[in-house]
Amino acid sequence: MFGKILIANRGEIALRIMRACRAMGIKTVAVHSTADANAMYVRLADESVCIGPADSTSSYLNIPAIISAAEVTDAEAIHPGYGFLAENADFADRVEKSGFTFIGPRGDTIRLMGDKVNAKEAMLAAGVPCVPGSDGALPDDPKAILEMARRIGYPVIIKASAGGGGRGMRVVRTEAALLNSVNTTRTEAKAAFGSDKVYLEKFLENPRHIEIQVLSDNFQNAVYLGERDCSMQRRNQKVVEESPAPGIPRKLIERLGTRCVEACRRIGYRGAGTFEFLYENGEFYFIEMNTRVQVEHPVTELVTGVDIISEQIRIAAGERLSIKQRDIEFKGHAIECRINAEDPFTFRPSPGKVTTWCMPGGPGIRLDSHVYAGYTVPPYYDSMIGKLIAYGPDRETALARMRVALSEVAIDGIRSNIPLHRRILADSKFNEGGTTIHYLEECLINWTNENKDA
Repeated sequence: MFGKILIANRGEIALRIMRACRAMGIKTVAVHSTADANAMYVRLADESVCIGPADSTSSYLNIPAIISAAEVTDAEAIHPGYGFLAENADFADRVEKSGFTFIGPRGDTIRLMGDKVNAKEAMLAAGVPCVPGSDGALPDDPKAILEMARRIGYPVIIKASAGGGGRGMRVVRTEAALLNSVNTTRTEAKAAFGSDKVYLEKFLENPRHIEIQVLSDNFQNAVYLGERDCSMQRRNQKVVEESPAPGIPRKLIERLGTRCVEACRRIGYRGAGTFEFLYENGEFYFIEMNTRVQVEHPVTELVTGVDIISEQIRIAAGERLSIKQRDIEFKGHAIECRINAEDPFTFRPSPGKVTTWCMPGGPGIRLDSHVYAGYTVPPYYDSMIGKLIAYGPDRETALARMRVALSEVAIDGIRSNIPLHRRILADSKFNEGGTTIHYLEECLINWTNENKDA
């Protein structure tokens, strides 16, 4: 096992990784920008290194600075968390070539699954169901593109092969708009991701967003840890997540999970990962794989009892998975609300000093956050400042506990999206379960109009 791990991230995930390391008796190194010098996780780490100014390009995305920090502190491994460099194949390669262990998949695996065209081909070969679409990247021939779209059937969606996080996508509903949309998406993809390769898929009108959590070691051992429903989204960004997914038959999940496990073995996957699917009319369709730990991993941890971060670390250290599929029991229900420093309905970021930070407790309540009263939320990074998770023996209990927890939250000095979460938890259709990825957007339009009328 490692003696010291450098955490190449910030915020709540840096603290989450640090807690796992401390429980395992592993020393930690926190790297930070000048803006995060007084962060809680920096103070709790065994060592800390400032790697640059507030701008993330000069700090959290500065590969030479992170490698140097690992060298001067004698760290043995680097955990990337999520975001920043977590799915950067060049970073994974650089870490390994510098003599450290990257706590995640190999660089080649990250490249394979980061390219959506190649990932789809790999999943089809493993028997994982995919959205009907083009066989690989779109050609330059306009006639061929038009013919593909006719075969797939409108509406279609154009996606950047190197895209992710809800970016690099464009829906096309008519043939007249197709070619211009392809050219525009190619230009945007080149500017945003460095590759103009795009592909075409059938656009599903009202799907749910379901994902499968997996763990896989270096010895062809792999397990799936059930599913998460991440359908409550705004502009393709998740707001509320839960596990298990309401109303989906367990046999379908078991069949899908088994295929994801087989895919892990086929591609030689190492570490924690998530297969993301759209679900419509009783069918699953693969859309992408995240080769890292997910923001919403706590809901899976609560319903399975598996510490995903600790398993990541053990796998990277060369150990075999500590669990087999038959050992995993799915118990109860968990719901996560992402707490952001932003206006709850305009979504304008709200950085600043937190003067009051009063968080709830009680049975089944978990909070993952690095924030405290007196902490200043910097304006330079993502607005998420924490995650509130409620667990119960069933969905109704988890929902009830989350409503109580949200009613107890008090945050002053900045604005937060807690009022939005209270509104969501009071919504009858959400409480019924099974809402689609478009439902929250529709609600936001109605709620905004209600506020105007009031």
